[in-house]
Amino acid sequence: MKSIYIKTIIIAFSTLFVLSCTDDFEALNTDPNGLTDAQSEADFLNVGGPFNPIFLNIYRYDPAWHTQLQHNLNADTFCGYMAPPRPFVGGQNTTNYAFVDFWDQFPWDVPYSETGVMQNAALVKERGEESFPLIYAVAKILRVEAMHRVTDVYGPIIYSKFGAPTASFVEYDSQQEVYNQFFTELDEAITTLSSDVDNEQFADFDLVYGGEYSQWIKFANSLRLRLAIRIAKVDATKAQTEGEKSLANSGGLLESNEENFVIKGGATHPLTVFNSSWNDVRMNASMESILVGYDDARGDVLFEASEVTPSTLKGLRGGMPLFNDVYDGEIEQKDAYTGFSRLGNAYIAGEPEATTDIQLMTAAEVYFLKAEAALRGWTGAGDAQTNYETGISTSFAQHEVSAAAAAYIADNTSTPNDYVDPVNASNNINALTSVTVAWDAGADNEIKLEKIITQKWIAMFPDGQEAWSEFRRTGYPKIFPPVANNSGGTIDTNIQVRRLPFPASERNTNPSGVAQATTLLGGADNGGTRLWWDVDGPNF
Repeated sequence: MKSIYIKTIIIAFSTLFVLSCTDDFEALNTDPNGLTDAQSEADFLNVGGPFNPIFLNIYRYDPAWHTQLQHNLNADTFCGYMAPPRPFVGGQNTTNYAFVDFWDQFPWDVPYSETGVMQNAALVKERGEESFPLIYAVAKILRVEAMHRVTDVYGPIIYSKFGAPTASFVEYDSQQEVYNQFFTELDEAITTLSSDVDNEQFADFDLVYGGEYSQWIKFANSLRLRLAIRIAKVDATKAQTEGEKSLANSGGLLESNEENFVIKGGATHPLTVFNSSWNDVRMNASMESILVGYDDARGDVLFEASEVTPSTLKGLRGGMPLFNDVYDGEIEQKDAYTGFSRLGNAYIAGEPEATTDIQLMTAAEVYFLKAEAALRGWTGAGDAQTNYETGISTSFAQHEVSAAAAAYIADNTSTPNDYVDPVNASNNINALTSVTVAWDAGADNEIKLEKIITQKWIAMFPDGQEAWSEFRRTGYPKIFPPVANNSGGTIDTNIQVRRLPFPASERNTNPSGVAQATTLLGGADNGGTRLWWDVDGPNF
C-alpha cells in the first residue's frame, strides 16, 4: 500500500469535495442517477436510488483508506480488536492518542458527505415520505443505525437541524436529544412497517433483507434494544421503557444467524485490503489474551496463526509508537510486527471464503442484550443465563464451530492469558481479569455483566465501533491500555480514550456550531471527556 503519509496529503485535497453540513442544500433536489424525472419515477430510482449510498456509507466500502480512517485507526484499536503494525505519522497518531485531524474527521465526514447517509436519507424523505411511507420508514431505521455510531464517537452531532438553510451556523443536538429522537423515529418506523406487507418495489434496492419489511421490524426492535441498554446507566427509566417496548413488540427481535444485519455490498471488504494487501492491521493483544486464554474455537476462524509464533495466535499491544528502533542489532521495530496474526480467511485477498459483506448486528448480540436486560429486571427479557448461553452458541454457529460450544459454555476454569511480546518484553502485561466463561448463578451482577459483555465483544467482531462503545459504557472486557499515551495528560492511560475531538472539517466551516457543541458536551473537546451515556462508576 501507499504510506499513510501520502494518504494524508490526499485526504487534505479530498476534503475539498466533502460537503459540510453548512453547504448548499440544493444538492438534494438533483437526480442522483442523471435521468429525467419521468424516467427516474418510472423505474422507482428517484426513491430507491439513494439507498445504495446509504447502505455503503454506514461502514464505507470504497475507497478502503476512507474506512481505515473512519473505523480502523480509531475504534478497532481502542476496543482491543486490532492494532496497526506500522509506525504511521512517525509513531505519533490517533491509536496512541496523538490525534491526527485528517484521520479523525472521517467518522464524521463519511456519513455527512454528499454521497453519505444524511444527504441521501434526506432525498428519500423529500421524494418518498408521503408517497412511499414504508420505504421512508426503512430510511429512518438506517439513519438511526448510521448516526448512533457518529454520536457515539463525538457526542453532540448535527441531526434535527441538518440541512438548515444557513451559511454561517448549523446547530448541534446534545447526545441525549439525539438519542430521544432515535427512539421516536424507531417507534414511527416500526408502526409504519407493521401496517402493511412486504413491497417488491423496494426489493431491488435492499442490500440486507431483500425488501422483507418483517425483517426490518425485527432489526429496528433489536436496534432500539441496543440503544436502550446503552443509556441504562445515565437514564434507567427511559432505558427500561424503550427496552421493554422492543421486548414486547409482536414483530420480534433478531433470533437466528439468517437474520443478522449484514450489508451485502458485493465489493471487496475494506478489512481485506488493509489486512492482507497493505499489511496494515493485525490482531490486538487483548483479543489474543481472551481468545487463547479461553481456548476459543472461534479464534482460528477470526485470525490466522502468527509467523512469529508458528501454530499459535499472536497479537500486538495497541498504541505502540513503533519507532524505527533496532532490536537485537537486526530487526527494525516497524517491520517486526507484520508477522503477527492477520485477520482470518474471510479478510484475506484471494481466499475463496473472502467476504464482501459488512456485519453490523448479529442475533448473538441480541441474546446478550436480552441477558443484560434480564439482569436489570426488564419485563420480557427472559432468563439471563439462558440468553447468555444462547448468545454464545449462536455465535459459535455463525462461525461454523458449533461442536465446540457446549464445552466452552461449561468451562469454569479457563481465564484470559497474560500477554508476552516476543519482540519487545517491555510490552508484556498480566491479564487484567480472571473471569471465566461458565455462568455462575451465585455471582453478583457485576461479575455476570463482565461475562456477558466479554462474550458479546467476541461475538460482535469485527465491528470495532460498537465494541468500543460497549467498553466505554461498561468497562468490559478489561482490555490492555495503550503502550504509549501521547495525549499530553488529557486522557488517563488506564481509563483510556472516551471520544474523538470534533472534526477539523467542522471546526473550519462551522466554528460557532462546534463551540455550541462543546458546551453541550459539558467538558473539554478532547479524548478524555466522557459522553452523556458514559457514566463513571458501577454498572448496577
